[in-house]
Amino acid sequence: MNPHLARLCQLAQQPSRRIIGLMSGTSLDGLDVALCRLEGSGPGTRLTLEQFVTVPYSDDVRLRVRRVFAQGQVSLEELTLLNAWLGTLHGQLVLDCLQAWGIDAAAVDAIASHGQTVYHAPEHQHQRPDYSLNATLQIGDGDHVAVRTGIITLSDFRQKHIAAGGEGAPLAAYGDFLLYSQAGEERLLLNLGGIANFTYLPASLDAATVFSTDTGPGNTLLDAFVQQLYPQHRYDPDGALAASGTVDSVLLAALLDHPFFQAPLPKTTGPELFGPAYVRAAQERSGTFDLAPTDLLATLTEFSAHGVALAAQLAFGPSPQAAVYVSGGGMHNPTLLAAIQRHLPACRFADTHALGVAPDAKEAVLFAVLANETLSGSAVSIGAGRQRVPAVTLGKISLPG
Repeated sequence: MNPHLARLCQLAQQPSRRIIGLMSGTSLDGLDVALCRLEGSGPGTRLTLEQFVTVPYSDDVRLRVRRVFAQGQVSLEELTLLNAWLGTLHGQLVLDCLQAWGIDAAAVDAIASHGQTVYHAPEHQHQRPDYSLNATLQIGDGDHVAVRTGIITLSDFRQKHIAAGGEGAPLAAYGDFLLYSQAGEERLLLNLGGIANFTYLPASLDAATVFSTDTGPGNTLLDAFVQQLYPQHRYDPDGALAASGTVDSVLLAALLDHPFFQAPLPKTTGPELFGPAYVRAAQERSGTFDLAPTDLLATLTEFSAHGVALAAQLAFGPSPQAAVYVSGGGMHNPTLLAAIQRHLPACRFADTHALGVAPDAKEAVLFAVLANETLSGSAVSIGAGRQRVPAVTLGKISLPG
């Protein structure tokens, strides 16, 4: 038997696996690297987060990715080269982390690499009659990660979800259900990344009622306009700029005037829709080009908060009552958090430290869980009807040699 296949069989039978989860989000802050020990699989999964770090991206990395990110047209040569280059870079960053932690690569069983989303195209968003399907593209080739590190790598997790009838996002429902469900407590696990999303976990533990959905922009518009208006900043530090401004109700109404916000759950979106051009179009319709920079940021912050609240109200009625556990970069923005809490006054808020995982590590951890399920678990069907998450194992397996 091929020794790498023998290794896969061995991993499937081990009582626990050491898996590195990698996540690079739309904010392009850097690569999240989470070294996880996962015992068992399925509902009996037990997680220990052994190490975590976000390796910041250089300006050069951000520039290269932005040349192809959420663009309708790009250089095919650039995209092809970047796919290989980014996979090799991610592999090297894993090796650098292992060296800093004093851990040999041979002590790691697998890598779960999300890659870098460069275009997300659900059918409701692209609306092309010649392509009546959902699609998404993540780059940072898994073979390059595997060969660079010498570690079996699982990658490209979103394609199987789409092939089985999903939209490829959000995928959090699988890992959230396995790790964070609690009998007797209604939970929303809210991730405030570039795009905001939440997973609903019922107090009944009934997998048929679990779902994940995007809610609209999280940090993507805020970060984009902070970088335009205040080049010395990459984001609004502590939400202070937005906090010093005033929400413009006319622009806010124009921003919310999109079918996405009334569409049934679950749903997905991305910066392809909610980018700077979307804001400029809303400003043109509402005659609000002359807003002060801080007023614009205050309005965009309120826009993100409205999206979260509207999705929760679509799901649970006008006064949702749940324990909300927050993760993602937006949890560091107290102005955004305060706005969300104001719209959901009956909910109780905490960050995911209360669930035993650092908020910044949660997404990388979830991909490690997905890889663990592919290696050792059984496909789990979550949700029902339109909210059903396909019962599939996710991720392509790349062998290191």
